[in-house]
Amino acid sequence: MLTINGTSRTNCSGVTRREWLQVGGAGLFGMTLPGVLAAQEAQQAFAGGKAKSVIFLFLFGGPSQLETFDMKPEAKREVRGPFKPIKSRTPDLHISEHLARLAKISDKYAVVRTMTHNYNDHSGAGHYLQTGHRWHLPIGGGFSATPQDWPSMGSVVEHLSQKQPGGMARDLASYAVLPNRLGRMQDRGQYIRPGEYAGWLGQAYNPMTTVIDRKDLKDNPYWRACADGELSYEIEGLKPVIPLGRIQERVGLLDQFEAVRTRLDMGDGDALDLHRKRAMALISSDKTSGALNIRAEADAMRDRYGRHLFGQSCLMARRLVEAGTRFVTVHYDSPDGYGWDSHRTSDDVRDHLLPTFDQGCSALLTDLDERGLLDETLVIAIGEMGRTPTPNATWGRGHWSTCFPALIAGAGVRGGIVYGKSDKEAASPDDKPVSPEDLAKTIYWALGVDPDLMLMNRENRPIPIVDGGKPVMELFG
Repeated sequence: MLTINGTSRTNCSGVTRREWLQVGGAGLFGMTLPGVLAAQEAQQAFAGGKAKSVIFLFLFGGPSQLETFDMKPEAKREVRGPFKPIKSRTPDLHISEHLARLAKISDKYAVVRTMTHNYNDHSGAGHYLQTGHRWHLPIGGGFSATPQDWPSMGSVVEHLSQKQPGGMARDLASYAVLPNRLGRMQDRGQYIRPGEYAGWLGQAYNPMTTVIDRKDLKDNPYWRACADGELSYEIEGLKPVIPLGRIQERVGLLDQFEAVRTRLDMGDGDALDLHRKRAMALISSDKTSGALNIRAEADAMRDRYGRHLFGQSCLMARRLVEAGTRFVTVHYDSPDGYGWDSHRTSDDVRDHLLPTFDQGCSALLTDLDERGLLDETLVIAIGEMGRTPTPNATWGRGHWSTCFPALIAGAGVRGGIVYGKSDKEAASPDDKPVSPEDLAKTIYWALGVDPDLMLMNRENRPIPIVDGGKPVMELFG
């Protein structure tokens, strides 16, 4: 699969990439071999930012802007909500009293207050935020991923990694999803939420995915220690799932990987095609098994992140990027039916979601910084939407996609700043709106991937990875 960048920049042959696309419009297979090689050389010329990896903390369900990073203490009571604002280390940034740890380290991150789009639907917005491309189904038109979906940013990174020399021989996935595919813990896992997959790019570029399941419908591993949970590990599309057992009570990760090696030695992988063989190679590699062996971490470090699923997933994300994974998505969804999707009440947000997010995210940023990894790791924490400015009688809020915040840190992002301003009720941006397209191009640029990159679709036509938008360069110092 040929990839050609689309920005106008001249290569050593004196031909711009835009001109190569114009040539390709008449049929890419009509290009000569020197032309193809020149186009590939032009693709490699893009420099971009300094991020080696991305950790994308996806707070699926829609955290309220008014209960997190865009509090409005001067608004009327029914708008400003039940939580008190506290000062942070960032001038003019008052954040929720339930994010006290993050308030103390706000000099390490920027807050974008003006994320905005008009796809007011969980599934479609989830696709939008993870791909930078509006979902092809109308609002309310579906819940599950489809082969026509746009490839996620992580899948594009995996695709580019595999196309590099020696890319297929990598013993660690470039793209991973933790702790579950989105939707696995919701509604008995019946929905495979869109956004995290490779879509039309092809299943070979789907993420390596870990799995944690409930014991029963009353079980909620988000609020109990990970040590009590059932953990399994899978590569998307490779069955059966390899059981890992209870983290501290049963067989450990390394023993399970040894079992996989034994099966491979007996010839179980002989009939697999190239990509399935690669998947089996990933789960049988020392590098992958070492990165996923969270028990190698000291108890004090695991306690620091929090003995809850989100905290341990953040710790696993750090281990993966430290090992060389380029894009890690950590889903923090709503397994109990409401969670971040706080229609009925804000109690769950107050008692569980904000405290665990505060602990896990702050520990991740601090740990990366102490290890010298924050300078080369871009961290984003974001939901797919916000909540309505006007709540109900029990402080529940509805869907609201026109204004919501994002936390962005690392890889040259200027810490201690606020980007954009919302109106007096945090209902819409007053200035500097940021679209999902803008965010995606910012992430690609930071990773050194040309935001105007063109990929070949199934009809062998070049199409942009993001259609519209531009990187938010003001975030970077």
